[in-house]
Amino acid sequence: MWGLTFKRGVHPPSTKELTQGIPVIKAPLPRLVIIPFIQHTGVPAKPIVEPNATVKAGTKIGELQGRISANIHSSISGVVKSIEPRFHPVGITTLSAIIESDGNDEWEQIEEQDVNGLTSSEIIERVKEAGIVGLGGAAFPTYVKLSPPPDKPVDLVILNGCECEPYLTSDYRLMLEHPSEILMGGRLIMQALNVNKGYIAIEDNKEEAIIKLRPLAPEFGFEVAVVQTKYPQGGEKQLIYAISGREVPIEGLPFDVGAYVQNVGTALAIYEACKFRKPLIERVVTVAGDVQEPKNLLVRIGTSFKELIEFCGGYRDEPEKIIMGGPMMGIAQPDDNVPVVKGTSGILVQGKTSLPYDEPCIRCGSCIDACAMGLLPAKIGDYVASGNFALAKEFGLLDCIECGSCAWTCPSRRNLVHLFKYGKLKSRK
Repeated sequence: MWGLTFKRGVHPPSTKELTQGIPVIKAPLPRLVIIPFIQHTGVPAKPIVEPNATVKAGTKIGELQGRISANIHSSISGVVKSIEPRFHPVGITTLSAIIESDGNDEWEQIEEQDVNGLTSSEIIERVKEAGIVGLGGAAFPTYVKLSPPPDKPVDLVILNGCECEPYLTSDYRLMLEHPSEILMGGRLIMQALNVNKGYIAIEDNKEEAIIKLRPLAPEFGFEVAVVQTKYPQGGEKQLIYAISGREVPIEGLPFDVGAYVQNVGTALAIYEACKFRKPLIERVVTVAGDVQEPKNLLVRIGTSFKELIEFCGGYRDEPEKIIMGGPMMGIAQPDDNVPVVKGTSGILVQGKTSLPYDEPCIRCGSCIDACAMGLLPAKIGDYVASGNFALAKEFGLLDCIECGSCAWTCPSRRNLVHLFKYGKLKSRK
């Protein structure tokens, strides 16, 4: 399968040459970590450790609560100094564990196990216990996603290796460096869902990954599906349409069309949880932009952005913005003292820019042509700005995937994604 794509979209510069050729290296062990008890969609985990407790890397410190939640684990060995509210990189203050390293990096016991005969319930339980969430950005608890309603069986599994967000190359490096483990994680997903064949979607600008995975994929029940390089090709609704032609209904989920999409990094985490019972306490993060030495780093959860930027040689210039994620969907941070969380795919430093910012709409229609969801972004933005959240919802506010295509293509540089996030928050109250 080659050249697949979706309707509309945009073509921002990929700017991946900064890090795509740089192998993943381990970041230094942090001296202290800040681990929020919510790093996922849903209900915060309940703290199950007290201050002064001794922990190891992999010790469970937060117990999931309710149907949609996720376990939280210590990422280092040391002592819990305190449990207190700290700033979270999504812009909230939330209860967090502050753990000081003992320098020993002692892990909870990890045992290698055979995964071939695991049942669906065993796979889901190991994923649940490991606290795995979607590593592509949404951070939805993976064990929940692996449990579709009985009346909505899945027959299409897609591993998402598109990584269409500019600058980010963490998934690309994982595909080059851990192809078999990713595919084994994909096969475990298919085992859990009772599906016999899947696809791994890769954009056509990632030729080395295509060459690496194509001969390996059939052994694990997968086929490489090469999709066009276009943004937001990695959106799950766009990817489902590109590969199968199925359209997820308005306000619907992939389950509604029998599809399941999972990021390649998450597939690797699923493999490690099932094979070694390893909890999700580290992930690959791309550090790029205006830093001296851009890198792809394997980072312990809770490490500060500041430590990682310093490890990359520091700032090349005074930063205008520090973004968690990429320039299209990322979240700007107040400073570099925020911690890496499970959903941190990248740290992007941007210098000062002379681009106009948030000028009046000129009604050119560029945002309509770009919107991958077929919405009317300018009109929805106007309704949100005027406080008419009911009309904004009527025109599809809740179907917006916040990809930023509209804002990128807008000649007035309207802050549309900010408006949509605000509108969703207000309309859901």
